[in-house]
Amino acid sequence: MAKRMVLFNHKGGVSKTTTVYNLGWMLADQEHRVLLVDADPQCNLSSLILGDEFDAYYLNDATRLQNIKDGVEPAFKGKPTPIQPVLCRSPARMSRLHLLAGHATLSEYDASLTFAQNSNALATLQNLPGAFNELIRTIEKANDIDYTIIDLNPGLSAINQNLFLNADFFIVPTNPDPFSIMALETLESIIPRWALWKAQNETAFQDSAYPLRPGQPKFVGTLIQRFNVRNGRAAAPYRDNIAEIKKITQDRLFPRLKGAGLTLSDNKYPPGLVSAGFCLEEIPDFGALLPRSYDAGVPIFSLEDNELAATGVVQEGMMDKRGQIREQFLQVANTLQSLMS
Repeated sequence: MAKRMVLFNHKGGVSKTTTVYNLGWMLADQEHRVLLVDADPQCNLSSLILGDEFDAYYLNDATRLQNIKDGVEPAFKGKPTPIQPVLCRSPARMSRLHLLAGHATLSEYDASLTFAQNSNALATLQNLPGAFNELIRTIEKANDIDYTIIDLNPGLSAINQNLFLNADFFIVPTNPDPFSIMALETLESIIPRWALWKAQNETAFQDSAYPLRPGQPKFVGTLIQRFNVRNGRAAAPYRDNIAEIKKITQDRLFPRLKGAGLTLSDNKYPPGLVSAGFCLEEIPDFGALLPRSYDAGVPIFSLEDNELAATGVVQEGMMDKRGQIREQFLQVANTLQSLMS
């Protein structure tokens, strides 16, 4: 069975999509078969992978129904046909990476799902809460997937709650600003409340055609991203916020998650991760490498030297930064594989 992970923070601008893309590619680079799920109606993850073919994908008859919204439509529209795996697109340079494309109007299903999840499993609605899980499960099976990573939009919708609870593990991405600190404080209550709903309702949906994924997702850490570096460390304006994020995670968020059954056993977390406030990595701003990455259709760490579009000292600096980012995502991927084993 594929291991399923979700990145969630209801604050925007914390590099969720970029991290899903980079982390998924890194796992695929290590010979794993990886599914990326774009559950954000902005479809930024789909745009990263589809590139210049993005518009055509949603217009051509051969592909326009191959997305997350149309994939669960049989359940949400009450069609007599079962949910079937949709076709997934892979980047040209990474065939082991598969995309379940997003859809701009996915949020249209949010009201129906909200009602279904609060209806005490009315017979006519009992297949809705498990529909996303079933779609992803069928795709995982059809493509022999090892790891699935889900990208959510920054919000507290029923769809976000559903996909979060139908994962096995979760990461909380952050960036070092006061709003991320406020968001962590909010997540202390939101995530345990979501987990309580599942604990109280999982059995109510177990006899539906599409049951919920068993168990609760487990916290594997945070990521701190998008900050500038000076002299080999985070620039002064960011350092206090980085320290505060780690402290709140260790002293407040982790205990609340643990009390709700949303953490691994204590001995599963490496001592280094615990001492770092459960921060998997501090990843600085990508700078000038980011547009090169978009142009090439690959993550920054997979850029070829000629794709850096620079020479001399500038190229050397880019190569150094590319190597640093590769090592950071490699370390995150290795740590996650250990935690999820």
